[in-house]
Order: sequence, then C-alpha cells, then structure tokens
Amino acid sequence: MEGFFIFKLKPNTLFKHTHPYQPFIPKGTKKLIVGTLPPPRFTTGKFKPGDVNFCYGSRDGQLWTILDRIFNLNLKFEITEEAILQRKEFLQHQKIGICDMVAYAMREKIDASDLGMKEVKLRNIIKIIQEHSFVDTLLFTGGNSKNGPEYFFRKHLRNYPKIQLKKVSDEVPRIHEFNLEGRIIKTVSLTAPSGAANRAVGSMSYYKYLKQKNPEMNTLDFRVLQYEPYFKA
Repeated sequence: MEGFFIFKLKPNTLFKHTHPYQPFIPKGTKKLIVGTLPPPRFTTGKFKPGDVNFCYGSRDGQLWTILDRIFNLNLKFEITEEAILQRKEFLQHQKIGICDMVAYAMREKIDASDLGMKEVKLRNIIKIIQEHSFVDTLLFTGGNSKNGPEYFFRKHLRNYPKIQLKKVSDEVPRIHEFNLEGRIIKTVSLTAPSGAANRAVGSMSYYKYLKQKNPEMNTLDFRVLQYEPYFKA
C-alpha cells in the first residue's frame, strides 16, 4: 500500500474507500501489475504535491520511481496531464497493464493500511484475464500477508475451484503459476513498493548480503534489482 495519512471518523461511521481508477490494460498487454488500493486521498481528490493522478501515483509510493530507474523514463512527478501521459505511453509501449484487486473497501480510519480494509469487494481478475488473451504474467505489488494482493487473489480463486496455484519458487519474490483454459499464467509476488515494507526488506538475508558488499545499497536499490528482470523480461 502506498503511503499513509490518518483521519478519524465519527463513531460508527465507515469511509467507503473506492478505487478511483478503472483497470488500464492496453491492447496486447502481457503483464498486469496487481495491487490493492491507492491511498484514500486519491478517492477524495485531495492530492499532495508530488502526487500523480494515475495508478500508483502516490508520492509516498515507489513503483514509478523504480520503473523510472529501470527504463530511464525521466518521469515527471506532479499533478499534470503530461505526467499521466508519460505513464500511459510507457505502459502501452511495454505491453504492461494495471489492474488492482480491490474495487472498494470500508474503513473505520481513513488511512492507507491494508489491514484496515473491511467488507472488501474484489474485482474479477480471472474474468479480466479471460478477456485479455495475451496476458501471461501477474506482477503482485505485495505478497500473501493479510489483505495483500496475493492474499486477495488466493481468496478470489475460491470462486474458481478448478484453478490451482502451483508453486514454482518460494524464494522472494515468490513465483506461482496456474492453468486458465489452457493458458499458463505466472504470478510474481514482488516486495511491496512502499515505505511500510522497508523494515521487511531490511530483514531479508539477501538484502543484508548485498548491503555488506555495498554499504551504499538501500531498500530502493534492492527493489530496482528485484523488479528489473520481471518488468524487462
């Protein structure tokens, strides 16, 4: 989840945290970035300087910073149409789409915590994959911890008992695959591109190993190394 702010509601009042963006899936998309929800300010339209009014546009998130470094995009981080267009053109060129798992969720506190989501309404990702025949990879921006994208995807698969996730690799990022009407779809559970996940990154043995070899290594550098083979492949 991308960034935090907290606002307490009146007792017994719930905030409906609706996803502000429809799935962005260009023609011929092969990979889908799959997360949960952008921060609530994207639903209410109360942006911060440095936000971009598009998927993963929070200034507190790191996905577009990571992709900017991997592909040398020279992206703008601002509330402008140019910043949005840069991202759409990149996705179209690379045949990458974005389709988060959550349509909406209810919250007692207006914050960006995954654990704070209640009464979650999921998008039908399987149906969306069926409608886009070139999709062969789901890139989860988080793992199987409660209310993470892989967690919700597994919950969604309960509606499709014939579809079974098969483990390919249990190393981070974890990789699975499943058969959808004869198509093999791979899933990759990347380390979440958020500051909240930095503690988890810092505890990873591979990060510690890289940090020991290069003391200048930081958690963003680590994500760039992790993400690059799956976005560039």
